[in-house]
Amino acid sequence: MPRPLQLRRQKLLVESPASAATDIAFILIIFFLVCASVQPDTGREQVLPRSEEQEDKAQQSQNIEVSISQGAVVVNGNITEPAAVTGKLRTLLAGRVAEADRVVIVKSTPDTSYERWIDITGQIEKAGGIVTLKLEKTREVLVP
Repeated sequence: MPRPLQLRRQKLLVESPASAATDIAFILIIFFLVCASVQPDTGREQVLPRSEEQEDKAQQSQNIEVSISQGAVVVNGNITEPAAVTGKLRTLLAGRVAEADRVVIVKSTPDTSYERWIDITGQIEKAGGIVTLKLEKTREVLVP
């Protein structure tokens, strides 16, 4: 009796062409660029004047100073509720007509949130003040 034939299946290795990898990478880059479209920043437009160093201490003392931290808002050395900042500044700015007289110096601590800073500076502008930043320079002195 004849023996049945056994058919062997050959396993073929299928590799994608090397040029397909670069095509796929290019398509993925285009896909992510389209999906991550640039949206304009939202929020309140605010123009900040550049800070100027003031040598005259008398000039510094007549400016209103607002210190912002995550825990409190201090207006001219007095702790103020965040909701009452506008009213307090309106009384302090009453009668000041010149722009130089309406300057409000704003200091903030590193832990101050962006939302809180925008809220308080918005209240300053609403009260008629002009926001300026106080930058403190730190020096490192090495002692031999």
